[in-house]
Amino acid sequence: MSSVVVITGSAGLIGSEAVRHFAALGMDVVGVDNDMRGYFFGADGSTQWNLQRLVKEVGDRYTHHSVDIRDRDGLDRLFADLGSNIGLVIHAAAQPSHDWAAREPFTDFDVNAVGTINMLEATRRHAIDAPFIFTSTNKVYGDTPNSLPLVELETRYELPEDHRWYGGIDETMTIDNSMHSVFGASKVAADIMVQEYGRYFDMPTAVFRGGTLTGPGHSAAELHGFLAYVMRCVMEQRTYKIFGYKGKMVRDAIHSHDLITAFEAFHRAPRVAEIYNMGGGRFSNCSHIEAFKIASEITGLEARTEYVDQARQGDHQWWISGTGRFEEHYPDWKLTYDVPAILREIYEANNEVWKA
Repeated sequence: MSSVVVITGSAGLIGSEAVRHFAALGMDVVGVDNDMRGYFFGADGSTQWNLQRLVKEVGDRYTHHSVDIRDRDGLDRLFADLGSNIGLVIHAAAQPSHDWAAREPFTDFDVNAVGTINMLEATRRHAIDAPFIFTSTNKVYGDTPNSLPLVELETRYELPEDHRWYGGIDETMTIDNSMHSVFGASKVAADIMVQEYGRYFDMPTAVFRGGTLTGPGHSAAELHGFLAYVMRCVMEQRTYKIFGYKGKMVRDAIHSHDLITAFEAFHRAPRVAEIYNMGGGRFSNCSHIEAFKIASEITGLEARTEYVDQARQGDHQWWISGTGRFEEHYPDWKLTYDVPAILREIYEANNEVWKA
């Protein structure tokens, strides 16, 4: 098995978890990250702190390259240097915010869509047999989930138990005829291209359509990082703006560790052009109201919230991922973190940093 894993967005939430995980398995990790998150979200969003921690922890197993994924020639040179040593590519770099994408649509598309084809082509040219894993998003389904027959309960919206997707939405949901947001549309383009390189060039590619991806490695900012930002606001006594749906919108949350063990399972037994909905499913999900209650119980602090009676365009009122397809292909994989465990770990990891 080739010994190098290339990880884009290597100082971000998913990238840094992947760096630690695959380095611990004995692979050499080449990270690609130019801290565009700092440009997107300002000081709150910068990943520099995480990069410094990574370099200390992982040591010689990690090599960092501050290459922009829009730099086609730079990526090609990097991949040409590594060549057949590349045994795995994890593409986690992205512009991840609905709201931000609408401000700079060209930048959003160039990062999300063009950056992805740059990565695919570099892999095809220099390491065609390396499994290529892409972190897509459930936003490729647009606002179609909002047409589900939801019932309003005391703290959340919910599907009737006899509905086909009560246990989680699967990959048969259409991605057409819906509002995606500019961000969602750029991720659709990338998602379809990853599938296409798999089918057309017979490359082992996988698209993981994530729900709420979370964990202590998140640089929590208002525009991106739901659970981490909830905890940050409670700990720092910031006011959290809840946008629409009475704070009862439901998200399923998957800890970065559980996502990376799914990536490892695919790496060990790759398939061609696969699509997986990936999240916490019925095991790990909450509404905003429920998240604040758990965060308050953990911290002993009251949550400060402001309600804005206007949902974000393209936002999901209810989303729980159906992970059955992945579990069928990789039956040994299991979720290990639920929402309270995730929030507690975020609290403990940031106890010295986030203070009122």
